[in-house]
Amino acid sequence: MQYPEPIARLIASYMNLPGIGQKTATRLAFYTIEMKDEVVSEFAKSLLSAKRDLRYCHICGNLTEEDPCEICQDPTRDKSTILVVEESKDVMSLEKVREYRGLYHVLHGVLSPMEGTGPEDINLGSLISRLHNEEVKEVIIATNATTEGEATAMYLSRLIKPAGIKVTRLAHGLSVGSDIEYADEVTLLKAVEGRREL
Repeated sequence: MQYPEPIARLIASYMNLPGIGQKTATRLAFYTIEMKDEVVSEFAKSLLSAKRDLRYCHICGNLTEEDPCEICQDPTRDKSTILVVEESKDVMSLEKVREYRGLYHVLHGVLSPMEGTGPEDINLGSLISRLHNEEVKEVIIATNATTEGEATAMYLSRLIKPAGIKVTRLAHGLSVGSDIEYADEVTLLKAVEGRREL
């Protein structure tokens, strides 16, 4: 039996979201139909507002309501350090820790030759422009510990080091509360490589 067209379109819309398959999209569609009109209306407004009112900071590439973003405008931030992340959500995660006080740069992806993503497809040009600023002394690379993240980190390191700027990488390894016996080999290797003196 075919779903009525409005439901079919709603299911198809939910399936455009990452990690949402047919079953989950169908469940979400029927849940949405059962919601009160004012809740659905507010949900739709939130979606439209996020698309309409957010933009990327022309300096760091982070999502923001105003350009430049709050972090780039903050005079108390350490302008000698730039922490490079894959996505805007990574900035939000790092800011929750409240330890890092430098600047950020969002790549909006990683290098992935298998998927046809090269240096021109990520936010590299503005990073290189920022490095011409004499204040930048260190670039911290915080890409994920995936094959693509590691490849991007190596590429950035080779690109930045000749400029005489220190390049560091966030430590990887065992998460707090995890058991060694359940960790994979790469995680254990990174944990051993990233060890520090007590």
